[in-house]
Amino acid sequence: MTTPGTSVGRDRPLRIGIVTVSDRASRGVYEDKGGPAIRAELERIVAGAWQPVARLIPDDLETIAATLVELTDREGCDLVVTTGGTGPAPRDVTPEATERVCEKMMPGFGELMRTVSLRVVPTAILSRQTAGIRGTALILNLPGKPSAIHDCLMAVFPAIPYCLDLIGGAWIDTDPAVCAAFRPKG
Repeated sequence: MTTPGTSVGRDRPLRIGIVTVSDRASRGVYEDKGGPAIRAELERIVAGAWQPVARLIPDDLETIAATLVELTDREGCDLVVTTGGTGPAPRDVTPEATERVCEKMMPGFGELMRTVSLRVVPTAILSRQTAGIRGTALILNLPGKPSAIHDCLMAVFPAIPYCLDLIGGAWIDTDPAVCAAFRPKG
């Protein structure tokens, strides 16, 4: 296990969990577009090798929480990115599951994602995206629409590598032509 705040994460492979939360997609009623959209964005943003660990699950609080724990604790994911379940509908419980399994919440991620999304659509105020820390992993909740996934990831990803540095997660390099990571000098 790495110690938070160290660069030990440079010595292990980067694993990223990609979780689509959708009753209908998990039953095969329609195609999952959110998970593939996250993977495509990460393939553009992340420079160097990384391993995706994908899951497609229903909108169920216990299932979501158990999946987040599995991906961070057993699969060794340093970053888990979810899509779906962040709205106000009764079955939208992804933020509650994230809060349940995290030691620290990172509300700035959700604030920035809503700010960016509000420039595109006024209903972005209804979204409850958030992020939190579990051990040496960052869990990030994104909306379900692929265009919103792009906008939100581009807004918050510059801070993700340094966040993982601070909590002892794996090292992430980004393609600066796509998304420049911010790491303080010194």
